[in-house]
Amino acid sequence: MKENRGNNFYGIEESRIREYARLLARTGVNVQPGQEIVVNCPVEHFAFARLVAEEAYAAGAREVILRWNDSGVNRLTYLHAAEEALALVPEWKGESYNYYARRGAGQISISGSDPEAYKGVDPKRMQLQEKAMDQAAAEYYRRMMASENPWTVGAVPQKEWAAKVFPGLSEEESMRRLWELILKAVRIDGGDAVRAWEEHARFLKEKCRMLDAYGFAKLHYKNGLGTDFTVGLVKGHIWEGGAETDAAGTVFEANMPTEEIFTMPDCRVAEGTLVGAMPLCCRGNLIRDFSLTFHEGRVVEYGAKEGLETLRAVLETDEGSKRLGEVAIVPYDSPISQMNTLFYNTLFDENASCHFALGRCYPTTVAGGAAMSEEELLAVGGNHSANHVDFMVGTADLSITGIRENGEEIRIFENGNWAC
Repeated sequence: MKENRGNNFYGIEESRIREYARLLARTGVNVQPGQEIVVNCPVEHFAFARLVAEEAYAAGAREVILRWNDSGVNRLTYLHAAEEALALVPEWKGESYNYYARRGAGQISISGSDPEAYKGVDPKRMQLQEKAMDQAAAEYYRRMMASENPWTVGAVPQKEWAAKVFPGLSEEESMRRLWELILKAVRIDGGDAVRAWEEHARFLKEKCRMLDAYGFAKLHYKNGLGTDFTVGLVKGHIWEGGAETDAAGTVFEANMPTEEIFTMPDCRVAEGTLVGAMPLCCRGNLIRDFSLTFHEGRVVEYGAKEGLETLRAVLETDEGSKRLGEVAIVPYDSPISQMNTLFYNTLFDENASCHFALGRCYPTTVAGGAAMSEEELLAVGGNHSANHVDFMVGTADLSITGIRENGEEIRIFENGNWAC
């Protein structure tokens, strides 16, 4: 089979790929003149990373720093490295993340890897390194979750990923099809992509303002899959979606694509069962047919037909991993859902389905949260954890009822879509 080299994008015109790179630089992270930009990228996507760097420099970046990663080497490390090595992150490595975060650097992360890259790896060994990295780069993670720095996430096809999405097709055809879906998802379809994103952001903001006005105390979810669940929302919660604003006042798009609006659940208030509506790709493994049962905000029972050990490792990372940090609403008829494609990639699948996240909350989704300490966030019901793991629960028959402080109930979702 012919090897993909250089700028061979599997039959997709380079002008369209370049437009995507430009969108990530200009609309995604919104590069400002004189700003440093860090690009986090798998090594196999070097050709696309070069285009992103070129577009960032064209937008006025002071310097573009490439931070490469390789799932193949990572797998070898998880399998064979000494445990004490996994549990230790050198000071220089953690400081490299914190250093650029303190300088206000924008972060562009490019995803796209084998959904089962770490299948067979002991989840506890992966957990050792994740915990160590969370501590070593604590300032970086805090700033990203609080949107103090601009950041954006995009995706590029990878052959094992494409084969998973389109089994039975040649590498050339599966990669071409995945490229087409990604470009469509980020609104590169022959029109003005930047203007399309501006209009989309306005729509999401309108929904945010509507839910903010209701000021719900709780949300109740129910569907035929088995979800029957009530979650509390922190007092003073704020719905966000579409464009965000960093500490310097720069507007950016954190996820490309995005179809969600989201807010902060009260991590102390959750009752009932959530059933996964899609397989979850987590830590290089797939978790299928899973459910989580909550009591007093905490997961007290769980199960999965596949990937149970991975799910267990996530939940046992720390106390916050058993509680929720995000509630997100996505219509079942969203453009990505209408593609009728299971992407095995959370960036896309979470934008085709209502979802929650176990673990760390976004401080900006409660009034004054960005200035709160970890202890202050916990006091209002915000969650803290080394994890932030999104999982999908949305279905065609999902209903969501908002419950106000006075007990008034308002149906906001019916048959998987907006009812108000």
